[in-house]
Amino acid sequence: MSGIESLLKALVASQAKFIVVGAYAAIAQGSRLRTDDLDICYERTADNYRKIVQAVGPFHPRLRDLPEGLKAPFDERSLAQGTNFTLVTDLGNLDLLGELSGVGGYREIVRDAKEIEFEDLKFLVASLDTIIRSKEAADRPKDRATLPELKALRVIQKSGRDKKK
Repeated sequence: MSGIESLLKALVASQAKFIVVGAYAAIAQGSRLRTDDLDICYERTADNYRKIVQAVGPFHPRLRDLPEGLKAPFDERSLAQGTNFTLVTDLGNLDLLGELSGVGGYREIVRDAKEIEFEDLKFLVASLDTIIRSKEAADRPKDRATLPELKALRVIQKSGRDKKK
């Protein structure tokens, strides 16, 4: 099991409310994108902060872009006071996102999220429409480069659904 899969397993086991977004959500829906981090959008409630801290804490999370030797706490209070966190853990990079550009937060994303099963894990992933809107809003070169594949995959998905009707 990869580090990212282990992070997912810990988050699922904690019963935290989260949705996988970004490249891993696209990969779960057939994309060939590559990534080295797990991006999740999390529900911003005190109970959920506790669950996330318990799930991720054992893997020594630390802010990714902090200067060497400078430490910042990873606790419920920190999650409540911030929104988006780019972390390094013992298992790999994890981005905790309270909001996605152009899309909103957990409540907006969950509306059309899809439940998938991977190995023995069940979790939610953002829809391709949500991923595309987010990447268009972020408008970074790496996001623009992925849009043609994601849009083509969305067409394939929709044509498959139309055939089932």
